[in-house]
Amino acid sequence: MDPKTTATRIVVDTTNQVLEIDWADGHHSMYGLDGVRRACPCVTCQGGHAHMGSLPDPAVFTLPALMRWEKVQIEAVGTYAIRFIWDDGHDSGIYTWPRLRQMCPSNYV
Repeated sequence: MDPKTTATRIVVDTTNQVLEIDWADGHHSMYGLDGVRRACPCVTCQGGHAHMGSLPDPAVFTLPALMRWEKVQIEAVGTYAIRFIWDDGHDSGIYTWPRLRQMCPSNYV
């Protein structure tokens, strides 16, 4: 297991509208929930298979939120990813651990 892509703690904080992940290498990631939703990697959100696998524009984490997320749930997808169930009913995006680590907003500072 790579400590850079092994989550040790995951918190969806709807009060502060953030997703927090602590990684086994000691790194702490904090993502705005609206940015995570905009960065959905599913084929529908990405606009087709040709765009799959690309990382989101880092600006998604700095844009004003379009929605306040109140009932976000996460589910494990095997041992390699998590899936979000969003207030708007969307639930097809599978966020792998490496993708989440690469998306960390602190990578763009």
